[in-house]
Parts: sequence; structure tokens; C-alpha cells
Amino acid sequence: MAIVLGAIADDFTGATDLANNLVRAGMRTLQVIGVPRKTLDLADTDAVVVALKSRSCPAQDAVNDSLAALDWLRSQSVRQVFFKYCSTFDSTDNGNIGPVADALLEQLGARQTVMVPAFPANGRTVYQGHLFVGDRLLNDSGMEHHPLNPMTDADLVRTLSRQTPHAVGLLARPTLASGPEHARAHLDKLESQGVRHVICDTLDETDLTVLAATLARSALVTGGSGLGQTLPAQYRRLGWLENVDNAGQLAPASGAPLVLSGSCSRATLAQIEHFLSRFEGFALDPVALNDSDDQINEALAFARERLNSADPVLIYASASPDKVKRAQEQLGAAAAGERVERALARLARELVAEGVGKLLVAGGETSGAVVSALGIGELRIGGQIDPGVPWTQTHLPGRKAPLSLALKSGNFGGVDFFSRAFEVLS
Repeated sequence: MAIVLGAIADDFTGATDLANNLVRAGMRTLQVIGVPRKTLDLADTDAVVVALKSRSCPAQDAVNDSLAALDWLRSQSVRQVFFKYCSTFDSTDNGNIGPVADALLEQLGARQTVMVPAFPANGRTVYQGHLFVGDRLLNDSGMEHHPLNPMTDADLVRTLSRQTPHAVGLLARPTLASGPEHARAHLDKLESQGVRHVICDTLDETDLTVLAATLARSALVTGGSGLGQTLPAQYRRLGWLENVDNAGQLAPASGAPLVLSGSCSRATLAQIEHFLSRFEGFALDPVALNDSDDQINEALAFARERLNSADPVLIYASASPDKVKRAQEQLGAAAAGERVERALARLARELVAEGVGKLLVAGGETSGAVVSALGIGELRIGGQIDPGVPWTQTHLPGRKAPLSLALKSGNFGGVDFFSRAFEVLS
């Protein structure tokens, strides 16, 4: 059967997040890093997720990268396109969600798409167009302190309206609760009125199921990974997808366990604190990551002394908002982030070459840097650790066994995530 879903994700952990939900819903899923430059064997693949690093780059760069991904996906004859962004909708007032969605719509010849960022299983819900993280509005959830894309407005209709010249509307919960036919009729009415983007209220899994039934035939859907849980059932209803057992089967894992963290989210900081109560860690200081290699060499020595142990090792540049602010004031926000990414990418490259075979990376930008440093082109998606985060595997040149890799979005995972992830893998 043909590939059913082709997704374009604006960061690496977000791509893995969506791929995880597709696998859990029974779709054999391959994640590719950037637009493939070689022919891939997609014979046993139902969905392909193209991972870009386009969330925080200039808007035109994000548009160009996304259109290149779309061209490749269309060459694979995918039935539906999914533009995936974070469930916290983080972007700037100039983009990149609005500009990319506009460009994809134009290229596909479509007149309307939906915005479904909600992921209720991870506490992301939308009501009356306002995004909540748990019981907090987005702008009071910690995302207002995001170092790259601070989110200070929870009203998604208003937020998206600043990113696009086109009209933005709302599919409110009462209409959604009336079922797919009423939801479809409302979308059609908005389209006739020239509304190009529609924010969708979503409070629970039932709402996601209704949305999937409403949208399964749409040329383009956009949102977080929550919708990925419910679309596959609709593809089966349409006869597009076969039933497959063990869609997320991976080879046995081997090698030393390592955690690299660059995320400064509240969830990650709590996970680090919990990990350090049981295991050892090495803290990187962005200010000290200067032209000298001293601190990186110290981190390498720290890890090498412990790689023969069964216990995981943590190296982290994660810090509280006040420490991040001080580093950004001293170095500049972009320079501080780049220093951390370069350092963690180098550590990953050297330590994987020396025997690390189970690697967990926290943070979208950090994950992108690590994946690029390791030269990873594709990932087969395996079983879930926590909602939104699976283990994956890839084959690297010179390695007999595959590398097991988990890419965690900063806000995802329970407090014991760093230690429990390796228990799940084993």
C-alpha cells in the first residue's frame, strides 16, 4: 500500500513525538533527518516524518525548508500532509507557524487548514482558543521564559493572526461536541467566509477522535502530536491502512547509557534534580565554554570513568531561568545557545565513538545538534517511554549494533524520566 501520511516537523524532538504516537496507533513509521538525498526503502513504511530544524530560524528559511520537504513527500505519493509544531505553539510574532502553513496551503492548492496543537495526555488543551499547560494558561506555564520563543499570549487566534495576513477562526468545543458532521459544516462555512486557518478547541481524547474523523481527507492538517493518535483509525476506516502487529519493534539495545541535556524547561530541571539524587552528573557552564576545551575535556573524563558501569551518566547545561538570563546577558542569547549545542554535540560524537550505545537527549535544539553531529539520516521508531517520547534506533558507519536514541522535548516526561527511560529500554 502507498505511504499514507507524510509529516513535516519543525524540530527533531517534535518529529519523534509525532512518530511515537503514529507507531502506538499501529503505523510503521520512519523519521528522516532533513530532506533525504538518497533513495530510501519504504516498502514496510506507512508514515514518514521529515524532521527539520525550522522552529526558531528566520521565517523565510523555515518556509523554504518546509516546501523542500513537501516536494519530497509528494514525490512519495503520500495521501495526507501533516505540519507538526510544538504542543505549546511556540513561535514568534513573525512566524514560523503562520508563514509555513500559508506556504504549504498554497503549494497544495488548498484553501484552509486547522491548527490542533493540543495533546491532552501531556496536559496541553485548548478551550475558547486559549492554550493551557496543565491548569495554567500558556503565558503562565514557564513558556513565558523560553530562551528562544517566549510565549506571552495564550490566545492562539490572536497569536496566529500576528503571523499571517489571512483570517483566523475558531472551531469551538460546543460545535466539536456535536460530532464530525457539525464540525465539518462549521469548517466549510468558515472557508466560504475566507477563513484560512482554524484554531480547534480540544479538551480530551474524544475531541481528538472527532477532529480526526472530520479531517482525515484534508490535504493538510497542522498541529501537535496528539492528533497523530487518532488519525490512523480513520485511515483504516477509509481502507488506506492495514492492521500491523508490533509496528514499533526494535533490535536489542547494547552499549553504555548516557544522558545529554540542554533543555532549561521546568520539567527537565525537575528530571535532572531527581536523577542526581540517584546517579552522578556533570554540569556545563555556558560562560566557561569559551575557546578553550578545558570544560569539555573535564566532561569527557568524567564520562569515561563511568562508562563501564551499568548506571547512566548525565552531562547537562540546563539551568534555572535566572542563570540562563545571566549567561545570555553576558554572551548574547544566540551565542549562549550555540555554545551549549556545540559542546553537547561534540560530547555525543566522541562518547558514542567510545562505546555509548544508549543515548538520551533532552531539548529540541540540543537534539538537532546531536543528530547532526552524529550524521544520522533516519530513525526507526520504537516503543514509548512517556507520552511523546519513544526510543528509536539507527545504524551508524563502523558500528555493528544499532545506536538506541531517545530525543526528549524539554517539557515532556515524568520526574523520573532520565532514569526510568533505560529501564524501559532494557
